[in-house]
Amino acid sequence: MTQPEQLSALEHGLAEVAVALFAPGTVERVLQRIVDEAAATIEACDFAGVLHLHDGQVTTAAHNDPRVLELHRLQADLHQGPCFDVVAGGADTYAADLAHDDRWPDFGPAAVAEGVRSVLAYQVISARSSALDLYSPLPAAFGVVDRATALLFATLAGLAIASAEAREDEQRRAVDFQAGLRSRELIGQAQGILMERERITSAEAFDVLVKASQHLNLKLRDVAQTLVDTGETGDTRG
Repeated sequence: MTQPEQLSALEHGLAEVAVALFAPGTVERVLQRIVDEAAATIEACDFAGVLHLHDGQVTTAAHNDPRVLELHRLQADLHQGPCFDVVAGGADTYAADLAHDDRWPDFGPAAVAEGVRSVLAYQVISARSSALDLYSPLPAAFGVVDRATALLFATLAGLAIASAEAREDEQRRAVDFQAGLRSRELIGQAQGILMERERITSAEAFDVLVKASQHLNLKLRDVAQTLVDTGETGDTRG
C-alpha cells in the first residue's frame, strides 16, 4: 500500500471511529467504546484502558482486559509507570520495551510479568486527569503509523468524553430545574392549605413551614409534601 493509500485508509478509519465514539450515551458507555475501538483500530494494540487520577486517587474508568486492572493497580501502588506519568501531568509516553526501560525500574519488570512489553499512553481531555493506555505483549510493537493513529484517536476520545460529560451535566441541570419547579409548586400548595385553615398570610404560612422544617429536622419540601398528602397541619405552627 502506498503512502497516499495508507493516509486515505487512516482518514476513513478514523472517520468511522468518530461516528462510533460520538454516538449518544453516558460517559461510562463512551469510555467503554473508546477502549473497545482502540483495540479494534490501532493494529498493534492488544488491549486498552482509561486511567483517571482525581484527588490523588487512581481509578480504572474503562478496560477491555482484566490485565488492565492489575497494571493500573501497580502504577497506583508504585507511583510510577507510563500511564501514571501522563495523568500526573507528564507528556504523552511511549515505552518500546518495558523489559529494558529504566524510567520505571519497579513497574517495568512487574508489567513484563503480566505479559506486557510495549505501552502507549496519551492524555485525553476530560473533567479529570485521564490517560488512554494501549498495551502490546510484543517489544517495539507500535510503529510510526500506529503512534500517529493513536495520537489522533486519543484526541477524538478526549472530545467524545468531553461531549458526553457536557450532555450529562445538561441532563442533571434539567432534572434539578424540574425538581425545583415541583418543590416550589408543592410549597405553594402547602402555604395555601395553611392560609385557608389558619387564616394567615402567605408570608406567615411560609414562616410556619420553615419553623416546622427546622423543628422536625426535615427538608422544607418534605414538610410541605406531608402537609399536602395528609391535609393536616399537625404541630407545624411550632
